[in-house]
Amino acid sequence: MAQLYRPRGVTRRDFLIASAAAAFLAACGDDAATTTTAAPAGTTATTAATTTTAAAAVAPTTSFRAPAAPLSGDLKILLWSHFVPSHDEWFDVFAKEWGDQVGVNVTVDHIGVGDVPAAIAGELQSGRPEHDLMQYIAVLSQHEPSVVDMTDVVQEAENRYGTMLDLTRKSSFNPNTGKFYAYAPAWVPDPGDYRKSLWEAAGFPDGPSTWDELLEGGSRIFAEQGVQMGIGLSQEIDSNMAGRTLLWSYGGSIQDANENVSINSDATIEAVNYMKRLFEGAMTEEVFAWNAASNNQGLIAGELSYILNSISAWRTAQEAAPEVADDVFFTPALAGPATAIAAQHVMYNWIVPEADGVNVDAAKEFLLHYTDNLASVTWHSKLYDFPAFTDRVPDLDTWLGNDPFGASPADKLKVLSTATEWATNIGHPGPANPAIGQVFGEAIIPVMFAEAARGTKTPQEAVADAEAQIKLIFDDWRAQGLVGGGA
Repeated sequence: MAQLYRPRGVTRRDFLIASAAAAFLAACGDDAATTTTAAPAGTTATTAATTTTAAAAVAPTTSFRAPAAPLSGDLKILLWSHFVPSHDEWFDVFAKEWGDQVGVNVTVDHIGVGDVPAAIAGELQSGRPEHDLMQYIAVLSQHEPSVVDMTDVVQEAENRYGTMLDLTRKSSFNPNTGKFYAYAPAWVPDPGDYRKSLWEAAGFPDGPSTWDELLEGGSRIFAEQGVQMGIGLSQEIDSNMAGRTLLWSYGGSIQDANENVSINSDATIEAVNYMKRLFEGAMTEEVFAWNAASNNQGLIAGELSYILNSISAWRTAQEAAPEVADDVFFTPALAGPATAIAAQHVMYNWIVPEADGVNVDAAKEFLLHYTDNLASVTWHSKLYDFPAFTDRVPDLDTWLGNDPFGASPADKLKVLSTATEWATNIGHPGPANPAIGQVFGEAIIPVMFAEAARGTKTPQEAVADAEAQIKLIFDDWRAQGLVGGGA
């Protein structure tokens, strides 16, 4: 994997962002009081929570269904440290309570999102994984040969809860092998987050609706108000997602619907040219060294006019910087010359290592329990996590229209109610196959954009170099029978 760019010296903005980061951590502490109540008929435990927000409704209760067969032993879970910390506070209790109910000793390890890919790869390559169940917020298709097929979990979930969203199916299923290399019961939309006061002053009171407006308004804000834009050009997850969103909006793609490499096209070159203009007009070199939290922290610090991200930064700002939070609004996918679609911000891939000693039965049963309680997942993530089985969260549109966690105005998140109409998987227009997973993991797309934006390569050269790397990856996986196309 290519090495990350190293940050430069500490600037005034770095100091402000570091301060905001501290506020980020402090602000997301105990936001809910959790208690265990008597179980209703047919269950053994119920978890209820109330928040300190006066407008908040009562949190969903936890349901329980006995496993199909007795379980025992340990279940060790590895997952990222959620950008909305209240989720992790809830999840750890939720997982342990389930374990107590079914006779399994559950432990949960949270690590920083940037450390998860290497941790998973290391455990799988060792052949002796330390965890029975692992989760990452982007596809893990490149690990298909080393993980358990989750088809039976998907089938049981669909029998219980209806059809999984196509968005998450394409992010967890390989049509060439017929294998679900992961289970993807939840996902996160990726709207645009913009500072309304800045965009009003630039002549766009409702923020940008197209990539052309983003360039025009963002450049004007930077020139006249001194506030830059926050779209990353680094080797991290948000830059990966943003680059794909721009690429598709211009009509380009990494692969076609038949899994043939299609990156080197006039549409891709136009998109790369656009990113170069956007960087030159509205951003600084800081974006080349960003990590996954940088755009969040910059928005909270009041130093960015627009980011392409989930709602987590805004949630943190509600506590850490309320005046910023009140000024942040959201847009759906921006329209480009070809379309208006966006990569899902986060795609939950839960995998089970295929190795001796792994508690496969407990891992699968826990995932069904998690799916049964997606309403709690959504609630305790403060509407960050969306369900792949929509009927499991029947109140989602109500919550988005009247935010129970204090949005001002209360319907600020209503734009997300149409997210399934403009969100897609990272393999679009094909599936997120192992080659797509490796291209994502090696950050080839953000590097392509960054090299052109920096001027180290022409857009044509940057695209051609990306194509050469991507073709080798596709050829390798195709030779193993795990990627289609090639005819």
